[in-house]
Amino acid sequence: MSMHLRDIPPRVSTGAYILHAGLGKWKGDEDQAKRLHGMAAGAFPFLADVPPPTFLKALAAAEIGTGAALLLPFVGNKLAGAALTAFAGSLVTMYLRTPALHEPGSIWPTQAGTGVSKDVWMLGIGVGLLADSAGE
Repeated sequence: MSMHLRDIPPRVSTGAYILHAGLGKWKGDEDQAKRLHGMAAGAFPFLADVPPPTFLKALAAAEIGTGAALLLPFVGNKLAGAALTAFAGSLVTMYLRTPALHEPGSIWPTQAGTGVSKDVWMLGIGVGLLADSAGE
């Protein structure tokens, strides 16, 4: 398990961002829980039965774990890339399943979807880390 110098910028930038977001959600309030749960349940109907505060804590834990995996140098690219790919893949799926976030019949974002559409970059970084680990 080796880390190359080229791995540091994408892992630190995505890891710090995701870790920070998770720590913020860990202290989230009822309104934040309801808002995020509503958006997630719209894209993933099986989440509708999960109470919003429970969903918010689980999302926060997933973000904290993913961010930490990316930031810790002893976690290999395969595991860090898999975590990031799964996390970002779910965000991109939510974006694609939420009509208000993208133009009708298009993948391009609406004004409301611009913030979520950027998650495609994290998906690309995760897949890149997985591809890099496959070549080793």
